[in-house]
Amino acid sequence: MTKVQSKKIDPITVQVVLGALENVAVEMGHKLARMAYSSIIRESEDFGCALVDVRGQQLCESSHSTPLQSGPIPGYIKGIRQIMEERNDTFYPGDVIMHNSPYHGASHGPDVGFCIPVFYQDELIGFSFTAAHHLDIGASTPGSCGIVDAVDAYAEGLQFKAIKVYEKGVKNRYVWDMLSDNIRAPKMVVGDMEAQIAAAKIGAQRYLEIIEKFGLDTVEAASEELMNYSEKMMRDAIKKLPDGEYTAEGFLDGYLDSSDPAKKDLRIKVTVKVHGSEMTVDLTGTSPQVTDRPVNMPLMGTVDIAIYLTLRSILLDSTIYGSFPQNSGLIRPIHIVAPKGTLCNPIFPAPTIARFNSGNMVADTLMKALAQVVPHQVSAGVGNLQVVAFSGEKDENYWVYMDIMEGSYGGRYGKDGMDAVDTLYANTRNNPIEDIESHYPLRVNRYELKDNECAPGKWRGGIGSIREISFLADGSFSVEADGHKFAPWGFDGGKAGSVGSLSIREKESDEPFKLPSKLPNRIAKAGSNIELAGPGGGGYGNPFERDPEKVVSDFLDGFILKEKAFEDYGVVITGSGEVDYQKTNEIRNRQR
Repeated sequence: MTKVQSKKIDPITVQVVLGALENVAVEMGHKLARMAYSSIIRESEDFGCALVDVRGQQLCESSHSTPLQSGPIPGYIKGIRQIMEERNDTFYPGDVIMHNSPYHGASHGPDVGFCIPVFYQDELIGFSFTAAHHLDIGASTPGSCGIVDAVDAYAEGLQFKAIKVYEKGVKNRYVWDMLSDNIRAPKMVVGDMEAQIAAAKIGAQRYLEIIEKFGLDTVEAASEELMNYSEKMMRDAIKKLPDGEYTAEGFLDGYLDSSDPAKKDLRIKVTVKVHGSEMTVDLTGTSPQVTDRPVNMPLMGTVDIAIYLTLRSILLDSTIYGSFPQNSGLIRPIHIVAPKGTLCNPIFPAPTIARFNSGNMVADTLMKALAQVVPHQVSAGVGNLQVVAFSGEKDENYWVYMDIMEGSYGGRYGKDGMDAVDTLYANTRNNPIEDIESHYPLRVNRYELKDNECAPGKWRGGIGSIREISFLADGSFSVEADGHKFAPWGFDGGKAGSVGSLSIREKESDEPFKLPSKLPNRIAKAGSNIELAGPGGGGYGNPFERDPEKVVSDFLDGFILKEKAFEDYGVVITGSGEVDYQKTNEIRNRQR
């Protein structure tokens, strides 16, 4: 990114402008969440809001939304501008542009962006933007996740490539009619889209108020100063690493029930190359794209965000560095190499809608590579998330619900892994049971941490959760998950974590029937019961160095069995639930 010369500005003014910009993004996010119709935005906060300058640099983002929504926004803008230039189109005051093309910056098709160009004194000065996940986008089967059998980009649903839904302030009613006619649950989805536009308009208005208060030159100068500061923070962090190359591999399940070996056991390979204050993340060696299945990842919008977020989290941990500007300056020292035709840089029209777990594995494998140089700043292997799309028909209309099943973190230096949380580049929240049961014909029978299953380590792995849901009426469901074959990696003597699982009982008397991690839309009769178990994170450090009292605490909490305390930790627990220190020390000394 070419830097521009701007006027000198004092640090106090810079901080005041920063606070004003960040507050705009926060306000956009809060109001979008309050106006949204769907639980995926209202409760799970699967959205992003940002202001972007005229050169495509992100100035601020809504801090309480997911990085996988806010992070790609500059890429959306780049893609919109590219398409508009190809069409000989331009921006006008009053325009609202809809965009979701994963080959032009969008994270994947269901993450629809709405862009409002901001003009000041007849000059284009930037963009106010919102992105959010929508529960249906007109794909071949209901829902917008669990579309794991799409054969190409066209089967994934409607494609919006820089479509003006308002032009010069005039609503294009035919586009909105097309949306309503081609999307299941249109009242909810179109309502969410209108909420996005309203939030983007708020952002544009507030951005102009800041310009009018401080002056365009001052805001541009402050923004450039903030980006230079963020860039310096990242460069200084990279310079602390020894020059060299650090490589790691990870594997995705792919399609475990497929007879085609090219569709399963998919490799992610990451080589981190450090040279001074520059870093290259090279994905050469990653498996070829799966041409007719949607586990491929857009390079711009998914892969790059997985990399940027992981590096920022590990190298600039906020507990050490505090709060600093989240903007495009952070990515200036980072370069990405991803050969075309691979999972990490597919060629159109390869489908990409089910790219979430793949991108999380990129982040996890990057962390594994960095563990070689910053072992105290990483966690052991992470348990991936699972997403279920539930749907059905009622009164000649569809209902659609998306359930995000948390993953878990591996153990960390000095801390146990976090249990049942969204991981890495996801920052969504799970949906309250009360909200699910009050809106949909579903019942949550069970929602708890897995029993007796956490990875041994000096700091144990995080525990996955179990969610059991029954259909109260006929419907269907589809699942987008991973980590049912390859367990999260243990680190520095810690043991590997546990895999996840998915099963169904169609009648109460039936035995559970095991299903693969990626399941196309499947009919479910009333009374059908599905059970999802999330993977557990890997352990960190030698288990025989774990504090015996913590081992007893894990046993009393039901996280491990007494036999496992003995086998994995060398801790002898008495009948009264206390540590037998004499026998424990004897066993551990022999082990050492």
